[in-house]
Amino acid sequence: MELCTRTYDHPDSVKLIADLQQVFVERYGSQDITPVDPAQFAAPLGYFVVGYLDGVPVACGGWRAHSEDGAAEIKRMYVADSLRGRGLSRLVLANLEDTAREAGHRQMVLETGMRQPEAIGLYLSSGYERIENFGVYRDHPESRCFGKPL
Repeated sequence: MELCTRTYDHPDSVKLIADLQQVFVERYGSQDITPVDPAQFAAPLGYFVVGYLDGVPVACGGWRAHSEDGAAEIKRMYVADSLRGRGLSRLVLANLEDTAREAGHRQMVLETGMRQPEAIGLYLSSGYERIENFGVYRDHPESRCFGKPL
């Protein structure tokens, strides 16, 4: 898979994010309502990447500055359903961690949900640990937040 830096509002990013939002609708009944400004994913505040197989956008993910304590927050990690289980998410995650570290961040944090067991499995097997919930779903019983030092 070829990973290419893209803007959050690049057409390929937009398509993959829409596909991810549809997954949220199917699993939770609605789209993710976390406020997101595309500018948050532009350097130096953030980063967004799209993965391509044979020129077709199939995966994405990004990070944005999370807090003053040096953390970066992962958002919009997604791999097309038909390509899951091939290690593509690990490639995207490693790229996000590497670029956040290079940008000076000392920790990665993220929010996911109990109806995304494959995401939870990826993060746990990649060294992430449960942290205190944050964000708009802070008090939602299905919300789970994770963090990892870089």
